[in-house]
Amino acid sequence: MRRITLWLLSTVAAVVLLFSYRTSLGTGTPPAATAGTTSTTGGEGSAGSGTVYAGSVAPTRWGDVQVTITVTDGRITAVDVPVYPDNNGRDRQINARALPILVQETIDAQSADIDTVSGATVTTDGYKESLQAAIDKAQLK
Repeated sequence: MRRITLWLLSTVAAVVLLFSYRTSLGTGTPPAATAGTTSTTGGEGSAGSGTVYAGSVAPTRWGDVQVTITVTDGRITAVDVPVYPDNNGRDRQINARALPILVQETIDAQSADIDTVSGATVTTDGYKESLQAAIDKAQLK
């Protein structure tokens, strides 16, 4: 009888500890997604120092991705990601790390020929698809 009671109390304690565990997932919004967000949804718009081109919304397994680019004098000068997967803490954590990398690589490469971010393959694929559509609208190489 003692063993059963001890086993039952141990199991209850383990279940309580398991359900009360809090993860350290960040809940912040990625910097790339908040800086200079535009409301342009299609075609092109005019921003202060360049023209903004919105890529198509690329559906991915984890959510939609859309990229907008600002083009000044034939060069990509800014990239914004107004739509990206952020349905849960894991999505926010992955995109907080991946989107700034993708934005910087886009500005450096001046094209959609950028590397995939490890751990964010699905988001990267949607990003590249939408980015290419925006580049096509801007008639860049």
